[in-house]
Order: sequence, then C-alpha cells, then structure tokens
Amino acid sequence: MSPRPSSAAFLLTALLVALALFAGLGLRDPSPPDEPRFVLAAQHMVASGDWMFPRRGSELYAEKPPTFMWLQAASYTLVRDWRLAFLLPSWLAAMLALALAWDLARRLWGRDAAWHAALALFVCVQFGLQAKRAQIDMVLVAMTTLSLYALCRYILLQRDWRWLALGTFAAGLGTVTKGVGFLPLLLCLPWWIVRGRCAERAGRTPRPWLHALAGVAGFVAGAGVWLVPMLAAVHASADPALHAYAREMLLKQTGTRYANAWHHLKPAWYYLQVVATLWLPGALLLPWLLPAWWRRLRRRDPRFVLLLGWSVLVLVFFSLSPGKREVYIFPALPALCIAAGPLLHGLLRRRGVARVLAGWLALLAVAGLGFGAALLAGPPAALLDTAARRGIDGPTLHLLGLWLLAFGVVVAAIVAWSRLRRAGTGVVLATAALWATYGLGLLPALDADSSARALMHDVGARIGPDAQLGLLAWREQHLLQADRAAVDFGFKRSWQDQWRAAGPWLAAAPGRRWLFVLEEALGPCVERAGAQRVGQSNRRTWWLVPGTAMRPDCDPAATAGVEPPPD
Repeated sequence: MSPRPSSAAFLLTALLVALALFAGLGLRDPSPPDEPRFVLAAQHMVASGDWMFPRRGSELYAEKPPTFMWLQAASYTLVRDWRLAFLLPSWLAAMLALALAWDLARRLWGRDAAWHAALALFVCVQFGLQAKRAQIDMVLVAMTTLSLYALCRYILLQRDWRWLALGTFAAGLGTVTKGVGFLPLLLCLPWWIVRGRCAERAGRTPRPWLHALAGVAGFVAGAGVWLVPMLAAVHASADPALHAYAREMLLKQTGTRYANAWHHLKPAWYYLQVVATLWLPGALLLPWLLPAWWRRLRRRDPRFVLLLGWSVLVLVFFSLSPGKREVYIFPALPALCIAAGPLLHGLLRRRGVARVLAGWLALLAVAGLGFGAALLAGPPAALLDTAARRGIDGPTLHLLGLWLLAFGVVVAAIVAWSRLRRAGTGVVLATAALWATYGLGLLPALDADSSARALMHDVGARIGPDAQLGLLAWREQHLLQADRAAVDFGFKRSWQDQWRAAGPWLAAAPGRRWLFVLEEALGPCVERAGAQRVGQSNRRTWWLVPGTAMRPDCDPAATAGVEPPPD
C-alpha cells in the first residue's frame, strides 16, 4: 500500500478492486444456504407483481424483510439476467462500503488514512466473501456504514441536521433489511462520553429539539419504507396467513431470535475465533494496532472513541445472544478499518509488520500450490469420499486443482516481487488474485453441483418433458433449478403434512406425476423398487417417486415423522 498514490495509481487500484470483486458475476447460479431462497422470493416478486410479501414456493417467507429481495428483483428488471442480477446488489453494496470508508477516513485524517482504510477493508477475507455472495449481510453492512458515516459527519464535523437525518434513515432502512440494522444508533453511547470534545470539533447543536426530531423522523421514515405499507396491508386483510407472517417477522425473527435463539448456538468467546480467522490478514496487525488505539483512547480522541467504542458495543451486543454466526459482527469491520487508517502508514514501515504480511503472502502461495498439486496428482481417499457426498466428480476436482495451482503461482510471483519493502502492496495484489480466482474459477467449477443444477437437469431428463413434478422435503435450490413449474406441498410444514397433500396429488394422475423426495422422508407407502434413486447433492440423497410406486390402501402420512431442518 503506497502512502501517497498518484491519481493514476489511485484510479488503477480502484479499478483493480472493483474488477476483482466483480469477477465471476454472471458465471454461476445461486447456491445454498441462503442464495436460492432470496432469488425464489425475488422471482416471485417480478412474476406476480407482489413486492410486499415475499414467498418461498407456496409459502410466505417470514424469516427476513424483503428489502434485499427488492434489490435483486430491481436488478433483474434492469439487466434481465438472473445470474447477474442476484449478485449485483452485493457487489454494489461492497463498492459503497469501500467508498464510504475511504471518504470518512479522508475527512477525519486525510488522504493517506483514506487510502489505507479502504484497502484494509478490501483485503480482509470476510469482506470479499460477503461481496461475492448473494446474502443480506453485505447490503446490511453498506447501510450500517452509511449510517455510521453520516452520524460521524454530524457528530465530528458539521452539526447539520440533514446528516443526522440521513444517518438515522439509513439505520431505519437497515432495520427493515435485517433486524439489527439499528446498530449504528448505539454510537450515541460513546458520543455521550466525549460529547464536549465533539462539540469543540463540530460546534454546538443549534436548536437541539429540531435536530432530535429530524433524527427520529429519519429512522421512522427508513423503517417505514416497508413496515408501514406491510402493516397496513395486514390490518386490511382477513387472511390469517398474513397475520401470522407479521407476527413471526416482528416478534419471533427479532426479539425471540436474539434472546432465545433456537440454532447457531455458540459460546461467548465465539467471535474471537471469527476475528482470528475471517478478519485475516487484518487480525495479524492487532498486536500493533491495539496498543496504538489504547493510547488514543486514553487521550480521549473523539474520532477513535466513537469508532472503537461502537465496534466494541457491536461485539458485546452479539456476544450476549446465545445464537451466533460469523456474519453478525461483520458491520464492525469497516469501522475498525477506518480507525486503523491513520496508523497503517507508520505500521507498514515496521519490519515486524512487513514480516507478518510477507508470511501471510507465503502462506497463500503455499496453500494454492500445495492444494492445487494435490488435486492434480490424485486426491486422497478421504477427499474423494467428501467430494462424492457433495456430487463433485473427478473432472471438477481436476479443474479446481488447475485454478488453485495458477493462483499459487501468481501469489508466489507477488511474494518474489514485493518482499518486505512492498509487503502491503503485495497483500492487495494477492487479495485481488484470490477473489478473481474464486469468482472466475472455483465457484463456476463447483456450480453445477452446489447449485443443484446438474441434479435437477437429471430429474427432468428422467421423467420426460410431459411429466408433472412435485417436491417434498425439498430445498430452495431444487425449486429454483427445476426445468418446469413444479408443485410444492409446503416448505416448513412437517413431512407428514406434506405427504397428506402429496399422496392425493400423485394418485390423481399416477402415470404422469412424479415426486422428488429426500431419502429420509421416504415412508412405508413408497415401493422403493418402483422408485428411482437420483443421487447425492449438497450432502443428501434424493429419490424420484412415480405415482405408480405408491402402495395402495396406505396412508401417505404414515411416513417418517421428522420435521424439516430449520432455516
């Protein structure tokens, strides 16, 4: 990372970052766990015109607000290609987060700090992973970073009520994107600690009541983008499904999910593990950053108090919940990179820091070369068995080996060029190579299996073009990749209830209707000799059951009484 890039170097680096994160868009289909369900909901919005209540097949989808799905549906209306549209919001959100980190660091500390803050965010593994995935979290982080950006400008630079309103509006919009979008409002706590010093920098607040009103109005307006029309529609409807949708969305998926989580249960120290892995290579600099941050906190520098204090509050907030996922603390990463920005220029000149970063580059090179060579030379039996369970064949493993080997060669060349003197620049180049390899090579190579496209193509070929297909105990990728309009019998319903609906459906036209079923959901009413084992995908085994394979005078609901896996 050059301390004072020229305009040409700045533009080239920005282009490199944008292209590395964009690489692979349009080359793959949605893959589990989350991508297919969001695309299903977005496709339903486009096809039906109902953008208020997202659906997963025949059921309302009440786990997440529809904002992210709106963005995917809107992207499709622009580009008319789902392979590109479903990933476009994440890429745009990543670029926005980088731009906001750059500009806030520039306004607080200058252009050198801006340069380092934005590139520090780019090189952290979790940022690139989320930019490459069609999950809500990258868009959420763009909104929380926008809120943090506007609130910091209001608190530290200019007491203009419009910045306050923008900050709270972004927090409100983030809340109806994912329930924790309100987190930037926690900035009020560290602000209270250094309110006097903040006033020295930005001036006193004229007419504080008017500013407070603008802040409240901004949040209400942001959250009301979806909440107000949704609640109005539910209130005007007598449909019990819509009322159940509102209750689950506003109660179970918010307060209950936080205070009494029913899955993703992790110990209190779980996020230390996340920081130590997914925040690499930035986490490697913490032995130098933490003492430097502490010295500035002791001086009560309001810029560091706000950014670091808020990041700690985010970590504490999520650590208190029994349910934890690695993406939950992702909103804190841009703030920490902004706080690291003014320090990185000096740190990168230290020999110890350069050695650590050079070691990280060497590790990437060795990993790429080693795994690539192993896949090309002949994978071990354990890896072959794991690949078989996921439906990955030998040619795919060979292609993965080629891409990994090429990545290792590129990073090895970067290591030889950068050495210690240009270790920071080497990390940026290696990160760009990593995400280009990931997007152009690794994910497309795995796509046919991970997205279930190959499996559902086989299903269509087996049953013929005139058959009707039903899904039982299915996952979202199966409905998304089906080559015809498939019938589902619910997603969250118990398997018994799904069989109660599927049995009569099969019996109505046994010669033309087939049921795609998870192996564990096959019950005693199915003659397995007349059914077909399709194969394995996403570590599960799937069957095709024709109507003629159902035992007569057998209750289909007598199948195994196992509930569908939770979301």
